[in-house]
Amino acid sequence: MRRAFFLVPLAAFIALAVWVAVPLIRGEDPQELPSALIDRPAPAFDLPALPGHAAGASSADLGGQVTLVNFFASWCVPCLAEHPLLTRLAREDGIRVVGINYKDESADALAWLAQHGDPYLAIGADRDGRVAIDWGVYGVPETFVVDAGGRIRLRHPGPLTPDLVDDTLLPLLRELAR
Repeated sequence: MRRAFFLVPLAAFIALAVWVAVPLIRGEDPQELPSALIDRPAPAFDLPALPGHAAGASSADLGGQVTLVNFFASWCVPCLAEHPLLTRLAREDGIRVVGINYKDESADALAWLAQHGDPYLAIGADRDGRVAIDWGVYGVPETFVVDAGGRIRLRHPGPLTPDLVDDTLLPLLRELAR
């Protein structure tokens, strides 16, 4: 009976080791956060505008053309790091970028955009974070590629990087634009 008592922790350790090892053996990236929304229609939303902006953002902004949807906030340091890339994509590469300002004070968001530039075609204020929940956002920044049919084709949690933009994002955007 005592041996069985000592075997229980050993069995638990082996089960845990197998649970951790199997995805690694399959070659899955442990940093990747899967999304159940890939290849599904983007969740419907209709957000108010930031003060001083003519219109907010809604799911109607996503139809007909490939669009990046970027969740950001003025208090988010990684958002600032990726912002020049979003600006480049919008201005130099002609990519449609819709912003969703996540749980932010409107005055702070407006000051941040005035200081760093506004690459967004439209910006919606998600003050309570409900739209982010519908999209499965873990935290900001988070960026989604939505195809012309309104389906989510890619989700990237965390800040965009030059390598990600050049090696993954732009090729996908070009392919979807055909």
